[in-house]
Amino acid sequence: MRLLLVEDDSMLGSALQRVLQQESFAVDWVQDGDEAVLALNALPYDLVLLDLGLPGKCGLEILHGLRKRRASVPVIILTARDAVSDRIAGLDSGADDYMVKPFDPDELSARIRALLRRRDGRIEPLISFGPLTLNPATHELFIQEKPARLSLREFSLISILLERPGTAVSREKLEERLYGWNEEVESNAIEVHIHNLRKKLGTNLIRTIRGVGYLMEE
Repeated sequence: MRLLLVEDDSMLGSALQRVLQQESFAVDWVQDGDEAVLALNALPYDLVLLDLGLPGKCGLEILHGLRKRRASVPVIILTARDAVSDRIAGLDSGADDYMVKPFDPDELSARIRALLRRRDGRIEPLISFGPLTLNPATHELFIQEKPARLSLREFSLISILLERPGTAVSREKLEERLYGWNEEVESNAIEVHIHNLRKKLGTNLIRTIRGVGYLMEE
C-alpha cells in the first residue's frame, strides 16, 4: 500500500515515514503543499496523511483541490490545530479523519487500517480467502489456521491481490503500490515475490495471466 505523507516538520516526518514503512506501507514524504499537489497529480495513492500548516499551498487548499476533482483517496489530517472549529473545517472540507498532534503512531496505524478497510467495502478486520486468513493489524497470514512467515513486501503484495480476488493486477501497478520514490526496484522484483509466495502458499492460489498480471483464485 502506498501512502503520501505531507509534513513540513523534518523530525516528525522522518519518524512517521520510518514507523509506517515498518508497518509494510510504501511512504512518499513531501514537505510543502506545492510538492504534495505535484505528487497527487502524478501518482495514485491508497491514502494521504496531510498536515494543515504547510509552506506553499496549505493543507485545506490541497484537500479542496482533491475533492473538487472528485478524487476519492482517503485523507487523514495530522495537525496541531485542536480547536473544534478547525476539526469541523477539516472534516467538512472532505477529510476522512482528523488527528491532533502529538498522537500515538499505533493509533494512526489503526486509523489507516480502518479507512482502507472501509474503502475496500469490508466490515471484518480479518481478510479471508479460501484457506487464507490475513490479519492486517498484526501482519500475520494463516493457511488453514497455520501461520506462514512472510516478509513485509510479500505481506503487502498478497494484501493488494486480496483486495479484489479474481481481478488481475499488472506488474506495473504492483510496483507502483509496493515501492516508494527512493526505493530501488529490480526489474524482476515482483516475479521473485510471486515465486516466494507460491512456495509458501501453494502454486494454485496466485494465477498468472500472461500479458495482464496476477490474480487470486480459489
